[in-house]
Amino acid sequence: MRKFFYFIAALTIGLASCSKKNVNPGDDTTGPTKTGSTLDLIKDSVYLYAQQTYYWNTSLPTYDKFNPRSFTGSSDANALSKEVDALSQYAINPKTNKPYEYDEDSPGQAKYSFIDQGAVAGSIGGTNGDFGFAPFWPSTNDLRVKYVYPGSPADAQGIKRGYQIIKINDKTDLAATDANVSFLIQAYAYSNTINMTLRRPDNTTFDVSLSVANYNVNPVITSKVFDLGGGKKVGYMVFNSFTQLSNAQPKIDAAFSTFQAANITDLVIDLRYNGGGAVETAQYLSNLMAPESAFGTPMFSYVFNQTMATGKATILKNQVRKDNSGRLYNYFDAFDYTAATNTENFEKQSLGSLATLNNIFFIVTGSTASASELTINNLLPKRNVKLIGNTTYGKPVGFFAMNINKYQLYIPQFETKNSAGNGGYYAGMQPGSADYAGKYAADDVSKDFGDPDEQLLKYALNYVKQGTFDVASPKVQSLSTQRLFSADESHALGIKLDARKFKGMVVDHPQSKK
Repeated sequence: MRKFFYFIAALTIGLASCSKKNVNPGDDTTGPTKTGSTLDLIKDSVYLYAQQTYYWNTSLPTYDKFNPRSFTGSSDANALSKEVDALSQYAINPKTNKPYEYDEDSPGQAKYSFIDQGAVAGSIGGTNGDFGFAPFWPSTNDLRVKYVYPGSPADAQGIKRGYQIIKINDKTDLAATDANVSFLIQAYAYSNTINMTLRRPDNTTFDVSLSVANYNVNPVITSKVFDLGGGKKVGYMVFNSFTQLSNAQPKIDAAFSTFQAANITDLVIDLRYNGGGAVETAQYLSNLMAPESAFGTPMFSYVFNQTMATGKATILKNQVRKDNSGRLYNYFDAFDYTAATNTENFEKQSLGSLATLNNIFFIVTGSTASASELTINNLLPKRNVKLIGNTTYGKPVGFFAMNINKYQLYIPQFETKNSAGNGGYYAGMQPGSADYAGKYAADDVSKDFGDPDEQLLKYALNYVKQGTFDVASPKVQSLSTQRLFSADESHALGIKLDARKFKGMVVDHPQSKK
């Protein structure tokens, strides 16, 4: 079993003094000096880690040309974020002629890379510090709650998915304008308190006042079995975050034990708001859904850059961890980064697997990212997989957490490819396309998870019953008379509202096993 961890040791000042031959492979240029402020040395280290471990490191300019110490900002963290954004724009995807890390909503900002001060570690570890809900507009004048985490401040106040938000901090004009999108993001993602008035489906209203709090994340928001008659039974699970396996496994096992006992014939995994997380948990979930014939065969491979694959990423010696006795020791530099060594196989779990499934449906949106997409990609060569919803985020790359002083640097360090050698879904996975069978449709936030009349779930249930996705047009519980947003509009808006949400797949190390 894998053990997820984060590195704990700060880098020394000596990290910033590399010989000129180590600054950029093949370049003869002057590297950073040993002198400078702590922030200067951190900026140097960000560049040097990218220069050796960034997946597209050969596209980066030399240290002198990039000049990491030139980046400034309103705070140290802001200056470092600007540096990371700049580093992310050099590698160009030949399929799009834009950077691999191009962010359509925020050109010039990194789509994948970022600098952090511990929030990601807490979230993946199973602890969130927020209100515990997220909002969404299904149409211009209809703002809804799209999910609520059990045990969160929002849950404690009785807020449910599908409830309409009619006032936030005394503001009642909540139409989906650019100004209101910015207002909403600031109110629910960047504030410590929020006041709201909500409307239930029965048209009664109530007021809430929420404060940010830490709570344990249950990534399985709901699970159930639908008996459709004729021997057709569908298991349904909303999996909203790939927290580390120690946190997620008991919740996953409880759902899958129920599915096994019911002898389900088809499975729906709802990943519509799941931005990813721990790869170990994606592997575990993939194993539970794999056919028995897959066990012992490749699931996916990690592909690293040539600097790492040829053992030249010497900077990794600066990343250390503690053993059980508290002794610090080097870790990353001891491993083989060749593709042949970094292939993960399907493995039978003690819980067993759902051996006989007709179809696996994944419900997805633009908020579905990274470890979620990895799970889907793992199963494509092994199962009848169908996607329902709109195009996923598009993140076939992942990273390790690199400690630099009090910060953690996250930059793509590997790409994953499934057993058929397929990956590279930088533009996302589009349901109903040539590559991904299924149904392209807008999200439906008017009903709670697991309601058989919720549109995206309804598509899956109808396919199991009748072999077709076609269903009647959705009826939305809304006072708005405006049309629902299209799938494309829903996709774009979802990405904007999720701007602050973590999207990634984080590993301890492909070769670290306990």
